[in-house]
Amino acid sequence: MNRRRLGSTGSSVTEVGLGTWNIGGDWGDVSDDAGREAVRTALDAGVDFLDTADVYGDGRSERHIGSVLDEDDYDREDVFVATKAGRRLDPHTADGYTAANLERFVDRSRENLGVETLDLLQLHCPPTEVYYRPEVFDALDDLQAAGKLAHYGVSVETVEQALKAIEYDGTGADDRPRGVETVQIIFNPFRQRPAELFFREAKRRDVGVIVRVPLASGLLTGALSRDTEFAENDHRNFNREGEAFDRGETFAGLPFEAGLDAVDDLRPQVPEAATMAQFALRWILDHDAVTTVIPGSTSPEHIRQNVAAADLPPLSNQTHGAVRDVYEQHVADSVHHRW
Repeated sequence: MNRRRLGSTGSSVTEVGLGTWNIGGDWGDVSDDAGREAVRTALDAGVDFLDTADVYGDGRSERHIGSVLDEDDYDREDVFVATKAGRRLDPHTADGYTAANLERFVDRSRENLGVETLDLLQLHCPPTEVYYRPEVFDALDDLQAAGKLAHYGVSVETVEQALKAIEYDGTGADDRPRGVETVQIIFNPFRQRPAELFFREAKRRDVGVIVRVPLASGLLTGALSRDTEFAENDHRNFNREGEAFDRGETFAGLPFEAGLDAVDDLRPQVPEAATMAQFALRWILDHDAVTTVIPGSTSPEHIRQNVAAADLPPLSNQTHGAVRDVYEQHVADSVHHRW
């Protein structure tokens, strides 16, 4: 699989990584064995970028990754692990983003993953006010200088947050990069706005772009229908209107039925040899500002199929135009100016 530079971090990572929210929680019941096997399957398929967070199952996802990377078949040095911190705090206030709290979260993630230094620590979709508090990013600089994390970035809900975050850049006294080196953002055929100003700015500033929710919570697998039922503890059941966290995290913010209509209109564009999910991933990778895309799955077959999407040829300009037409007809009014 091809690799792309992860901004100014000095690392190159596989175009397709693995997101591990679903092996932690909020996607129905997933056993520990199934969670660890998902990580193994991705690594065996060539993936070298894993994304997790301290709140995914209260550290469960991080511990699964740490456990697998301790196995004899794998070398930690070959795998780049990104984690996140901040969701443990009140989601409506920036007051908890103190140096002491951030260090406490970082130390817990280091323990869960079994490492001295985190490869990448991302603020986990903090309130917008956090991006206007330089002292938060100063605290991350201090943790980096202390050797507790090698790099830091942000995971954002909106394009505006992303643009503000990448203003924090620069070089420290030891000539190491400082500031926000990566941005994780939702981007897929149903969330196209990042491809406008943000992608241009990220590329100009050499910021790595990590794409999450690439399959719109399963909509873009083509496997969901109006009869699909979700478990009580699946966010696709309990967060459709943003009852638990930002609505944009579930079905990319699109009303479920409208999303199904959009998927139906996309089906004719899917190449004969590809699945709908592979088509969506290939569409994302056709944007050269993207570093890596992190679909999540507990199905070994689906993980291998997701990895194979990187080997598909780029989509034609005509196909990209057709995807844009579907977006404008079914999606834009619901999501474009919200995120």
